[in-house]
Amino acid sequence: MFDVKVFTFSPIQENTFVLWNDQKNCIIIDPGCYFDEEKDQLADFIDGNGLQPSLLLNTHCHLDHVFGNKWVADRYGLTLHIHPDEKELLDHAPASGLMWNLPFDNYTGKLIYIREGDTIPLGDDQLDILLTPGHSPGSISFYCRKQEFIISGDVLFRMSIGRTDLPKGDFPTLENSIRTKLYTLPDNTLVYPGHGETTTIGFEKKNNPFVKAI
Repeated sequence: MFDVKVFTFSPIQENTFVLWNDQKNCIIIDPGCYFDEEKDQLADFIDGNGLQPSLLLNTHCHLDHVFGNKWVADRYGLTLHIHPDEKELLDHAPASGLMWNLPFDNYTGKLIYIREGDTIPLGDDQLDILLTPGHSPGSISFYCRKQEFIISGDVLFRMSIGRTDLPKGDFPTLENSIRTKLYTLPDNTLVYPGHGETTTIGFEKKNNPFVKAI
């Protein structure tokens, strides 16, 4: 069974996730830690709870979700997992950082590509990968079917959705991802978004002003 810890990092207020199981193995998703004190906060939690980082995953590769990739990979000896359609965004992230006056050291190591239909196992638990593009071309969401929660990146927020005015964003594609991949999940599925507070699939189907299903 997964436990989930959410951190909110950087001036962009991005949500970073640590998932761990009963054996204290953990997955780090979208490390957005930018400042040294944020990196210390993440490390203090991991090390202080005796967790052993096993996997480093990105939902997508916009700069606020990748700030801490290199630091996490170097500290814990991990290889980054992304969808192949996010490679161009990852490569461009430092230039985006300069545009935002947020320079950072990008991850440039080996990549492991993951795709829809793959699973991310951790002991007896697993995350299913759903391809949910629109905010970015290869955005993926991580779904825990057993515990009914999903880490949606910047696809679906509480009462909002990911912006589509960034390069390679597309609203019809995003809407289709939400309707066909997320809104088909059970209504009580807990949604952990890339920004802001948690929500549920059922609440968003009824109340989301951008993509309403009920």
